[in-house]
Amino acid sequence: MEKASLRDAYGNKLIELGHKDERIVVFDADLSGSTKSGKFGKVFPERFFNMGIAEINMINTAAGLATTGKIVFVSTFAIFATGRAWEAVRQMVCYPELNVKIVCTHGGITVGEDGATHQALEDIANMRNIPNMKIIVPTDDIETAQVIEKVAHTDGPFYVRLTREKFPRIFDENYKFEIGKGYVLRRGEDVTVIANGIETSFALEAAEILEKEGISVEVIHMPTVKPVDRELIASSAEKTGAVVTAEEHSIIGGLGSAVAEALVETHPVPMERVGTPDTFGRSGKGWELINFYKLDTEGITEKIRKVLERKKR
Repeated sequence: MEKASLRDAYGNKLIELGHKDERIVVFDADLSGSTKSGKFGKVFPERFFNMGIAEINMINTAAGLATTGKIVFVSTFAIFATGRAWEAVRQMVCYPELNVKIVCTHGGITVGEDGATHQALEDIANMRNIPNMKIIVPTDDIETAQVIEKVAHTDGPFYVRLTREKFPRIFDENYKFEIGKGYVLRRGEDVTVIANGIETSFALEAAEILEKEGISVEVIHMPTVKPVDRELIASSAEKTGAVVTAEEHSIIGGLGSAVAEALVETHPVPMERVGTPDTFGRSGKGWELINFYKLDTEGITEKIRKVLERKKR
């Protein structure tokens, strides 16, 4: 599959939105070259603010500006917006339900050589437990552009998690993103795999491998973690009788937790989770870390085999 940058797609879409809507304002915390929000700043310098290494102040200022009717995009690395600035996000953005879009890059283990301190593996969990926050994890550049367009024109707080690495392009321009909806990319009968981010492409590869063994895998792409598509989760689980989730995030508090919560209240079935264990990351090349933590195609395949064994009991 062709690979493309999600953060470049973000920066380019910001420029497009800026031309169409003068309410669009962008903040960054001295990382605009990496987050690609600086692209907007070069075209609209009067609507771009580099707040320096002061993420809490950035969130507070963005919240204040949002009260004047502006649509505010805030960008930095995922670890800083969801960790250092968590209280400001809760108190100043989500509690008053302001129109602030937190779009972070460098999420997940594919941050790579920056190591454990910068690899946000808990960011979705941190954002997911705040009322009024919606969370989206795109899988490619096509979806990223549509996500940014959608959140810009949807009131309220959003957390959009992007990455450092380029990801395989799965969709084309015919794809239509909707908040809160999952997408069946491949129909199957034996087991359901629910994934987002880079894991969606690995899930599709795993399904192709197992098809040769006579195992029918249904692959669901679930970009919206909150609100998650409970109806689709339940209907697919009822059909296949087994579920595997796959995410580039801790198995605690992210997509796996959201799916497990939905299943236990709708249609409980055997379930396995692909994600990082309850540990910090480590320094290394992004794709090598994906393999090390078994977030790759092989890791998903192993979990599918395991859940199918449980299904037989």
